Amino acid sequence: MMNDQKKYEYWMEIALREAEKAYENDEVPVGAIIVFSNQIIGKGYNQIEKLQDPTAHAEMIAITAAASYLKSRRFEGCEMYVTLEPCAMCAGAIVLARIPKLIFGAYDEKSGACSSLYTIVNDVRLNHRVQTKGGVLADKCGNLLKEFFLTKARKIEN
Repeated sequence: MMNDQKKYEYWMEIALREAEKAYENDEVPVGAIIVFSNQIIGKGYNQIEKLQDPTAHAEMIAITAAASYLKSRRFEGCEMYVTLEPCAMCAGAIVLARIPKLIFGAYDEKSGACSSLYTIVNDVRLNHRVQTKGGVLADKCGNLLKEFFLTKARKIEN
């Protein structure tokens, strides 16, 4: 039996593969998966530029896929893994989907809404709170983002 940290890292590696797909498509490299009964039922990566849709975040795409799989808007028994701390929009969607557990990689000091800037997923004024664990494979997740933005900056300089 895997301990929690090993389990979190195992699933986060899969979310990282989704983030790498975003990177390959010149999108900000964020990936997300939703796990239910040890099975991935939803996955996604950022597709904002491709779809020209400001809501096409990895989390939103994964939530839509999982809702379709579950045939429900309530995600009881699910865990979500995201390579970057979710923003306010995604944190709100996580609460609305009643996702019980959120595990994320890198913290987002500029727009993170799960602990860094806001704590939407644990706001006692809302009718659902999410068990949250941040910092899983944070360096690996953060380095992918740093590499992406450095590459972008170099292209602008040249």
